[in-house]
Amino acid sequence: MNVLLISMPDVAPIIIHETAIHLPNHGIASIAGNIDEGHNVYLVDLVRKRRSITKYLSKVVKKHDIDLIGLSAMAWQYDTCIKIAKFLKTLAPHLKIVIGGYHATLMAEEIAATKDAGWIDFMIRGEGEEACRRLVNALTGTDEITAIPSLSYKKDGVFIHNPKAENLDLSTLKLPVRDERRLTWGYHVMHSKIELLETSRGCTRACNFCSMKHMYGRTFRTFPIERVIRDIDDIYYKRKTRFIFITDDNIVLDADRVMELCDAIIAQNYTGLKLVVQADCVTMAQNEPMVAKMAEAGFASVFLGIENGYKNNLSSAGKGDIIAHSKKAIENCHKYGMMVIGGLIFGFPDDNEESIAGNYAFFKDINADAAYCQVLTPYPKTGMRKNLLEQGLITNETDYKKYNGLWANVRTHHLDADQLQYQFWYQRQIVLGWWDPSSKVRRQGWAWISIWRFLFKPFLKMRFARIMKKYGWEGRYQLEVARWERMNRFQDLEG
Repeated sequence: MNVLLISMPDVAPIIIHETAIHLPNHGIASIAGNIDEGHNVYLVDLVRKRRSITKYLSKVVKKHDIDLIGLSAMAWQYDTCIKIAKFLKTLAPHLKIVIGGYHATLMAEEIAATKDAGWIDFMIRGEGEEACRRLVNALTGTDEITAIPSLSYKKDGVFIHNPKAENLDLSTLKLPVRDERRLTWGYHVMHSKIELLETSRGCTRACNFCSMKHMYGRTFRTFPIERVIRDIDDIYYKRKTRFIFITDDNIVLDADRVMELCDAIIAQNYTGLKLVVQADCVTMAQNEPMVAKMAEAGFASVFLGIENGYKNNLSSAGKGDIIAHSKKAIENCHKYGMMVIGGLIFGFPDDNEESIAGNYAFFKDINADAAYCQVLTPYPKTGMRKNLLEQGLITNETDYKKYNGLWANVRTHHLDADQLQYQFWYQRQIVLGWWDPSSKVRRQGWAWISIWRFLFKPFLKMRFARIMKKYGWEGRYQLEVARWERMNRFQDLEG
């Protein structure tokens, strides 16, 4: 069987411009790597084909005589996912379409009850490696569709949902596909080639704005360290790539295991290896020796879920009071030369203009190196969504295309959604201003940071000065909103 797995083209430029970062989708790569031999599997990341989607997919489907197509999508990518499914079914009615990812996992029953279901043959809920492997085998007669856990399939035009599977034993999974079967290429962060790596799955924290528990439950599982090293070897030696983003939800939940992993990486003597990771503030604050070991192993940047500088907002998010931990975590990272990208969330029920400005000021005060700022998003099936619905604060319940963290889908007790959207943008310009990377950050990425400092930043300053003179703050904001509106609109999929 010829299988094509596709990730969506939608992007959310929360840190820098949408063309500056193009990452491969690790989920479909892992699924592809675990499909049994004897089948031909190909990968397409449409983030690399954003302006020629239908033309490109038509060529690929025909050239490789595709039988089964898998589409992976998050909530804010689902609208595009269904448009692609419709296009493919119209192009080649014999194709079987399976969808998976977060949205299919959380919303399978709701999807099955809509007209969208007409374009879908199967859904996979949760981890996809084993379910997709068995689905491919079933479609070639060596397995039974009715016996595959976590698979949803149609009987007489109606979806049947098989029982959910147990979490996978990660030690049994093969390496992801990164070779010529990946038909798209050119993945990068600015000028640097980048690949993705996974060392664990899940998170046991209680953040109520996160939908992770619907994928894995509140569990934390790790890949064997020797398997992680083989994965790094594949990236480092075969793909000739030195920049790796680790996709783990929270790699540092087991500090002793992180230390062991770092020792294994150090023992390999990789030259120029740079690792980027996500971590929680509490663990990074309380385990300075672990942070030191991470820096020694090549961890150059860390994303910390700081979220907010107000205790009441942190409590609303299920985070607890982590303000002191946030400060200490950043201090530890900087002590050992690691860049910190701090995650901030705005739009909690009590937020007003002053608290939004104050949250940006808090971020500036704690000296993180870059801000990843989002508006609170009521993702399906989360505790936060339930709380906001009860308070009548969700203003957009159904247009998931705007659930990418960039848009205000909620109001607060003091700001309507439009006011929140504006303050989220405006206060960032006023309080944070232009990004001025520290000397530590400049050493880590001197080439692209120099381009930002001496080329892009001066140009943008002049451009925005002209815009401000002509339109003022409100006019400049409206131009930004119009650009956001165009960003994930793909004309060849409309109609």
